Amino acid sequence: MNKKVKIQDIGSRDFKATWEYQENLFKGILDIKVKNRREDAGLDTPNYFIFVEHPHVYTLGKSGDISNLLLSEQQLKEKGATFYKINRGGDITYHGPGQIVGYPILDLDNFFTDIHKYLRFLEEMVILTLKEYDVNATRSEGETGVWLDVGTPFARKICAMGVRASRWVTMHGFALNVNADLGYFDNIIPCGIKGKAVTSLNVELGQEKVNEEEVKEKLLKHFAILFEAQFISQNTEV
Repeated sequence: MNKKVKIQDIGSRDFKATWEYQENLFKGILDIKVKNRREDAGLDTPNYFIFVEHPHVYTLGKSGDISNLLLSEQQLKEKGATFYKINRGGDITYHGPGQIVGYPILDLDNFFTDIHKYLRFLEEMVILTLKEYDVNATRSEGETGVWLDVGTPFARKICAMGVRASRWVTMHGFALNVNADLGYFDNIIPCGIKGKAVTSLNVELGQEKVNEEEVKEKLLKHFAILFEAQFISQNTEV
């Protein structure tokens, strides 16, 4: 089992281009698994963890409801945003500047073959990271992601998640609001859940801007512990 994970921070990148890049890495891992099965090749499968920031974009999961997008095509253009229907789980969400998006592309055969556990570990990574900022985050039963003040009228989501998996290989991932413009969430029913707000770490801390690089370091620290992973390189070139 190869628990080494290659970290790539690709900066600000168009959603569609990043999606295609993910698909290429995803397919590469699947191809190795097929070769191993057919030829008993014994090749290690690689693992990746991609950090990216997207320009304003709304994405709808394969089981999502398009009515949760509250903008017309013209209004999307006026707001400088794009829209894609994609092949992850979950409903609609927003990505944009000030948000840390993470795409772990892992062969779970290297770690554990349990998608439920995988999602819970991603949530725990975020919960532990926020705890370092004295922000008490938790899960909301039946709703994937990370929340604050669950069970109160002030419940609000700070991190959305949606993944795809095939033959235990994962793609897509999580979006943590750190310095996000929350106004863009007003144009959707986030994750298809009515009546619940969203928030961002800078809002919770009462700060104009939180150091995003510091947040990334904390996320990786907790990921490494939870997944018993070893980071082997950091590459910003794609």
